[in-house]
Amino acid sequence: MNNKFDALKDDDSGDHDQNEENSTQKDGEKEKTERDKNQSSSKRKVEQFWRFYSHMVRPGDLTGHSDFHLFKEGIKPMWEDDANKNGGKWIIRLRKGLASRCWENLILAMLGEQFMVGEEICGAVVSVRFQEDIISIWNKTASDQATTARIRDTLRRVLNLPPNTIMEYKTHTDSIKYVLGGYGGMCP
Repeated sequence: MNNKFDALKDDDSGDHDQNEENSTQKDGEKEKTERDKNQSSSKRKVEQFWRFYSHMVRPGDLTGHSDFHLFKEGIKPMWEDDANKNGGKWIIRLRKGLASRCWENLILAMLGEQFMVGEEICGAVVSVRFQEDIISIWNKTASDQATTARIRDTLRRVLNLPPNTIMEYKTHTDSIKYVLGGYGGMCP
C-alpha cells in the first residue's frame, strides 16, 4: 500500500466516507494554519519596516530632485538586474502633495502582499520633481498581461486613485531603447 488510494481500495470496512472526511478536514486545517502563518509573517514584516520608516523623511517633505527606491533584498533598482530585465513598471504621475500618502500606502501594500501576484513585484520608486511626483512599481514579467493588469487594479485600489488617473505601463526594454536611441543620454 503506497498511497491513500491503495488503502481505500483494499479496505472493506465501509469507513471510506469517514476517512475521506477526516482527510479533507485535516487538509483544511493545514491550509488555515499556513494562511495564519503567512498573515503573521506579513504583519511582522510591516511592523519591522515601520520601525525604520517612522524615522525617515517623507517624500512630500523633500525639495528638489529626489528618488526613493524600495526593492526586495537582492534586487537592484536597475533595468539590467536579472530580476528586472524582462519586466516593466506601472508609472503614476501625481500632483504635488500626494506623494507621501501614496508612497506609504504602496509600500504597506507591498509588504502586506496585497498584490496577490506571488514573487512578481520587484520594488517601487517614488520620484520627487518640481512640477509633479511620480510613483512606479516594478515587476518581473512584462509579457504576463494578466499579472500586469492585476498589479494595475491593485494600485488603483490601494492608492485610492480617482478613475480618471492616467497610468502608464512601460517595459524596461522600451525604457532602455528610449535612453539609448531617442534620448541618447544627453541632457536637453
